[in-house]
Amino acid sequence: MIEAYVKELDGIWFGVACDDKLVYGTAFASNEKTAINNLSEAVPRGFKFEKRQKISEFAKHIITMIKDVYDGKDVREHASFYKDRMPPFTKRVIEATYKIPVGYATSYGGIAEAVGGGARAVGNVMARNPFCPLVPCHRVVCSDLTLGGYGGGRGTGLQIKLAFLKREKRGYTSKKEVQVDGGKLQVFPVELVLQKAARSK
Repeated sequence: MIEAYVKELDGIWFGVACDDKLVYGTAFASNEKTAINNLSEAVPRGFKFEKRQKISEFAKHIITMIKDVYDGKDVREHASFYKDRMPPFTKRVIEATYKIPVGYATSYGGIAEAVGGGARAVGNVMARNPFCPLVPCHRVVCSDLTLGGYGGGRGTGLQIKLAFLKREKRGYTSKKEVQVDGGKLQVFPVELVLQKAARSK
């Protein structure tokens, strides 16, 4: 049975749909109803979940991880995601994105180069990321360092993406490579994205 839990922390509602060992979907929102709706969209088709009031220890741990990522903390623990029904390309993109370290970003094209496929296809996977923000799609931007999309489009979604990156800046100055299945992913300091955003105002 997949169970859904939501919890309000510091004015934001965080949610997870899970069993006792796997995460099927995650969400965060400004209110409980939206968090539940976002979980419903994240959970794979054909699966139903039941909202629970009493939170399990596993769900509590995952929600703490989501909150930590939201706050810009460096979360080194790994979550186990349900990916059995994902197409191979989607799975590779999700796994590569999960490996982008805090303080860094990459581009849609960079992920495509590392795992195969095209930048637009990577963007489509990011738009449907069921594990946001644990799988940090907010760290994926356009090749010209503009933000791209987030949370279904521009406006408020991009403001949220920018706020994530501001919380994650660490003062790094050098690019680096991250090993992913199939290749190497080039990542660069989020400061480069923030500088671009500041110049665009």
